[in-house]
Amino acid sequence: MPRMLAASAAIIATTLAPLSAQAAGCEMTLHGINLSGAEFGQPGDPYGQGYIYPSESTIKAFADDGFNAVRLPFLWERLQPTLNGTLDATELSRIKDTVETLRDNGMVVILDVHNYARYHGEMIGTPNVPVAAFADFWKRLSAVFANDDDVIFGLMNEPHDISAPAWLAAANAAIDAIRTIGAGNLVLVPGTAWTGAHSWSQTFYGPSNASVMAQVVDSSNNFAYEVHQYTDDDFSGKNADCSKIDDAVSALNDFTSWLNANDVQGFLGEFGTTEQIQCLRGLKQMVDVVQQNPRAWLGWAYWAGGDWWPKDSPMIIHSNPRDGGTQQLRTLQPVLGSNTTRASCNTKS
Repeated sequence: MPRMLAASAAIIATTLAPLSAQAAGCEMTLHGINLSGAEFGQPGDPYGQGYIYPSESTIKAFADDGFNAVRLPFLWERLQPTLNGTLDATELSRIKDTVETLRDNGMVVILDVHNYARYHGEMIGTPNVPVAAFADFWKRLSAVFANDDDVIFGLMNEPHDISAPAWLAAANAAIDAIRTIGAGNLVLVPGTAWTGAHSWSQTFYGPSNASVMAQVVDSSNNFAYEVHQYTDDDFSGKNADCSKIDDAVSALNDFTSWLNANDVQGFLGEFGTTEQIQCLRGLKQMVDVVQQNPRAWLGWAYWAGGDWWPKDSPMIIHSNPRDGGTQQLRTLQPVLGSNTTRASCNTKS
């Protein structure tokens, strides 16, 4: 049984109706924010100096703004310091405490392993980081949160420089480990090439995500594909411009077509813009693609918020509106304001 607190159970039940059902047959509405900070720094950095989890006040502020989900980035190496070893009890307690705080505030959490398909810089599938080690990690983590309906498993943030077939093998091994342990939670599966919607059909490392990732195998059939999409000149989200708005919107429309053609669903796990008016228009257009295609999309999570972002960070929405990000928040508010009602689970035709 899911371990949801009574105070948030009704909110979660209407927000995700329900996660235990086949994802490809459900309409869900995740309106999320990435609360960044636990992926900061390097493994070994002291807690509170090199990295931080979101504070209770930050979580409450975003819940009050209407966000109903948080994508929570953290580092694999901190949680599992030795491959195939036990999870670090202290780090796991920080994640569990954060999940409880999110739950208290009626929010769903996406556990995001923010490692780019690497462990200490070495790629999954190489001799020092075999696929079996990645599966072992997910076996251990999924056992902690097995069948908690308000906890979603984000397999990996932005794999890159790994072929789509190699990444598919790793993803399928992790999903199999999750299901073998008895966890039925929704799983978010990225592609390679930074899992960009704009790169989904590109052949940067051999066969494209579009030609390979439809071969995901999940015995519970409870997964969705995660893509990211920015609007700056190299689609990285690191530049304070939005010169590729039209391309970004087109990429999301193309990915929507791929989802529908394969009868699967997607999640926009990262996107964001700066506060120039043309950028905000692009932000609304991207949200509209997701909102207007509820059978194809489970929702979105804006990048980003978090306790340690500087006030002058161009895309960041701060928990204190005086610190920045107010224009982006205002652009999202019409959608966030709809979170009091949720669609039920429906079968795709």
